[in-house]
Amino acid sequence: MDKESLPQQVKRGRPSNKALAEAKKRPVGRPKGDAHAIEEFKARIMNSPKRRKVLDAILDAALDDEHKNQAAAWKLLVDRMLPMSYFDKDKMGGSRPSVNITISGVGESVSIAGSDDIIDVEDYKHG
Repeated sequence: MDKESLPQQVKRGRPSNKALAEAKKRPVGRPKGDAHAIEEFKARIMNSPKRRKVLDAILDAALDDEHKNQAAAWKLLVDRMLPMSYFDKDKMGGSRPSVNITISGVGESVSIAGSDDIIDVEDYKHG
């Protein structure tokens, strides 16, 4: 048998210095030109006369209980309106952002400290 006809074995262990040097040459992050493309896309959306229609369609989908993409519309809106950094307890503490939800038992009274102007979703009437 020839050496060329045998399958090559995958090397294990620490990569060679040559392989490490080649890996360092590869760029990190977004490919060049992506930032410009994103900025151009944002500018195009902001200057489009149809931007109001797009926003209205997303809002209509979020408020329509029968719309098949209601959950996606809600996620899109909430992700933009309430970023996770809004829920940080201590921005300098280095703790991971989180949202805490407490579910109390049936028939128990619930009190929320510091929230006098809460609107219940069930009491809210759509426009």
